[in-house]
Amino acid sequence: MKFRLRAFGLHLAASVGILSVLLAVLYAGWYRWPGWYVTGVVHVVTIMIAVDAALGPSLTLLIANPAKPRRELARDIGVVVAVQLVALVYGGTTLWQGRPLYYTFSEDRLEIVQASALLPEEVQRGLEQNPTLAPHWYSLPRWVWAPLPDDPEEQKRIMTSAVAEGQDVIDMPRYFRPWQDGLPELRKRLKKVDDLSIFARSEQRALKQRMTELGLPAEEPVTSFMMGREVRLLVVFDPATLAIRALLPPPEIHVRH
Repeated sequence: MKFRLRAFGLHLAASVGILSVLLAVLYAGWYRWPGWYVTGVVHVVTIMIAVDAALGPSLTLLIANPAKPRRELARDIGVVVAVQLVALVYGGTTLWQGRPLYYTFSEDRLEIVQASALLPEEVQRGLEQNPTLAPHWYSLPRWVWAPLPDDPEEQKRIMTSAVAEGQDVIDMPRYFRPWQDGLPELRKRLKKVDDLSIFARSEQRALKQRMTELGLPAEEPVTSFMMGREVRLLVVFDPATLAIRALLPPPEIHVRH
């Protein structure tokens, strides 16, 4: 039993160490709040932890029989490690491809833009026409303004595409502008929580209560909302500077995650 426990401990330490480094790098670079929440990656991370930090070492505990020939034992553990590596590569690739690149303000809302949403041709156009705000493989998340272009025909084309669930302006880095440039338009779009119909009445009441607890003006038009992958956030701005004061999930969704 001592041999099994030693093998289990070594395998667990190695698995947790590698997984921790990978997740720490991705979290520190791209998935800090609200990134992990609005991208909905919790289930991917859960699978990675279950396979790489729980299942793998547990299987080693079962198969690490000191009576086995060393070659057979090495083969069995190798199979377990191979499965772990597949899960690690799959999870890491999924997290990398889905990493947040932009938090955009466009029209009446804020939205996240993940790397997987940007078509290669749009990235190339961005690099050619708007290199300052275009994405590179190493780009960290940025807050940008994504207004519709001035050309009426291009506006119509983009809006038609967006309605048909095709590309929207937030998927076109060539049109992005600095966050500060969009603040005057953002100020016009801010509303009271009660006027944000995307939240149910019960959610509005709970969010206002949370704002009050945080010392935020719950009855003033200082809020907007952010859309993520099947989740929403209330975004609260400072009425004077328009700095973001809080990003609050509706309590029902927050509990579920």
